[in-house]
Amino acid sequence: MNTPPASHPAVFLDRDGVLITDSGYPHLEEHLVLIPGAADAVRRLNSLGYLVVIVTNQSGVARGLFSEERMHAFNDLLVRRLAAQGGRITAVYACPYHHEAEDPRWLHPDHPDRKPNPGMILRAIADHDIDAARSFLIGDRQSDLEAARRAGMPGFLFEGGDLDRFVRDLLGG
Repeated sequence: MNTPPASHPAVFLDRDGVLITDSGYPHLEEHLVLIPGAADAVRRLNSLGYLVVIVTNQSGVARGLFSEERMHAFNDLLVRRLAAQGGRITAVYACPYHHEAEDPRWLHPDHPDRKPNPGMILRAIADHDIDAARSFLIGDRQSDLEAARRAGMPGFLFEGGDLDRFVRDLLGG
């Protein structure tokens, strides 16, 4: 009798306002300021067996504030910074689409990936064999929590402070 491979629990994290300070369309190295406890939180989640996936709306691309390449470079820098402190990010999903895009390539009235839609979460679940029933999201906006709800998992509102303390309290110690 073949048993399917075990799927993984995951924690989905919004980027701006959860992992890094939301300075308004951060995209340059000098904009990358980790939230207190961010690396510790990712490391804690990793040690508990969670995959950690970043899901982030990035309308700055659609608005012409920076390129798609700059967005990817910034996200890669964030992943490297967290890794340098022992935190492992499994994947980053970013949605550059927006209904008021300046660049027509990114114009979409309601893209399935743009939170509150759950597209990025659902793609990550499929791509990384994630068990949604054992997963959750941490975001700093109601649209993040709505995306989690639509993906069939709980979402928790992070209103600032120390992310590791928030995660520790959330997981009960």
